[in-house]
Amino acid sequence: MRWAFLFPGQGSQYVGMGADLYERSEIARKTYDEAVDVLGWDVREVSFKGPEEALRATNMTQPAIFVHSVAVWRILEERGIFPEVVAGHSLGEYTALVAAGCLSFEEGLKLVALRGKLMHEAGERRPGKMAAVIGLADDEVRRLCDEIEGEVVAANFNAPGQVVISGEVGAVDRVVERARKHGARRVVLLKVSGAFHSPLMEDVGEAMKEAIDEVPWSEPRVPVIPNATAKPTRDTVELKRCLVVQLTSPVRWTETLYSLGEMEVDGALELGPGHVLQGLVRRTLPGFKVAGVDMWEDVERLEEG
Repeated sequence: MRWAFLFPGQGSQYVGMGADLYERSEIARKTYDEAVDVLGWDVREVSFKGPEEALRATNMTQPAIFVHSVAVWRILEERGIFPEVVAGHSLGEYTALVAAGCLSFEEGLKLVALRGKLMHEAGERRPGKMAAVIGLADDEVRRLCDEIEGEVVAANFNAPGQVVISGEVGAVDRVVERARKHGARRVVLLKVSGAFHSPLMEDVGEAMKEAIDEVPWSEPRVPVIPNATAKPTRDTVELKRCLVVQLTSPVRWTETLYSLGEMEVDGALELGPGHVLQGLVRRTLPGFKVAGVDMWEDVERLEEG
């Protein structure tokens, strides 16, 4: 099978994630133990036991999801399962870059920890929220955001008819109210602690750019599809630029999946907690083969074919 590897972002976390991998896999244990040394706090404890409030804090959520996804990727790599192309949703773009060979696990984790810390602090300075609007066209959601007083933008284009808005608390609430009146089938508040991919994250960009430029980079072994452009590339200069741009610009996930559908792959594997990306693939590319690896039973299922 020629697989595309997809890596989830914030909101996919759950208490208990990775615990069975740690118990069953030596490489997963090594990954988590290395992460504790790099982070200086016990990502195992927070991931495996919670509490949920701690795991939901951006400065802990992002490293926890990243470490889980890398553990899964390493388990598959041990078994000779490699990607033809990689992409990650928001935070997941960092995991994709590790899987492509651009960044080492340690350097990627340091960047993710810094990103989570800075975004958490930005959320405290300028409180915000995010909500998924389901059942309205992209342009209509954009228009609703433009018409509202206050800072709110369309931040994630996840699938046809599913757009996430992000911004100031009051502005998001007003768009949510109007979206329901305009026929949105459903509106779901996201489990995040800030207004990601919006102008409220502008302060984070400069510090992240400096950190991204300082770490060693290698040419990717496979193409990476960044959130900011939704076009596959092996250009490390472009990949660095996109990591900074994605902090305040939309995640173009629908277009990312359309790009994926045009490539020579047989299916997509979501590596990490949850199954959000699998649902988005099914919605965007009907009939496209998709599966996920989150728990040890998923590894066994994949090996069985």
